[in-house]
Amino acid sequence: MARNYLQKRVASFGYALAGIFAFVKSEPHARIHAVATVLVVGAGCWWQVTKSDWLWLLWAMALVWITEMLNTVIEKTMDHISPEIHPRVGFIKDLAAGAVLVAALAAAITGGCIFWPYIFH
Repeated sequence: MARNYLQKRVASFGYALAGIFAFVKSEPHARIHAVATVLVVGAGCWWQVTKSDWLWLLWAMALVWITEMLNTVIEKTMDHISPEIHPRVGFIKDLAAGAVLVAALAAAITGGCIFWPYIFH
């Protein structure tokens, strides 16, 4: 019984990873975030940022990825529920996109605050 439970948990991680890969493969914004993530990690390694800086960068990157994924879920769900143009659906989709913009701006400001001293020291 314990083995079956463990197999199901491992399988659920596989499904989650498949979802992430499908997201990156199908969504242009996900690929932009992937490039940005690689650049941020590369810059962090290059300038050898502190542990606390890494934590802030990690949270900022995670926030952007999470909001973009949830935005995609909301958009796809709304398109499925209401394929025709509807003002309330547009409002919902705009709110979700706005959440991504807020997260991206916060991440950019966080990155700027962290990397500024390293770049201009």
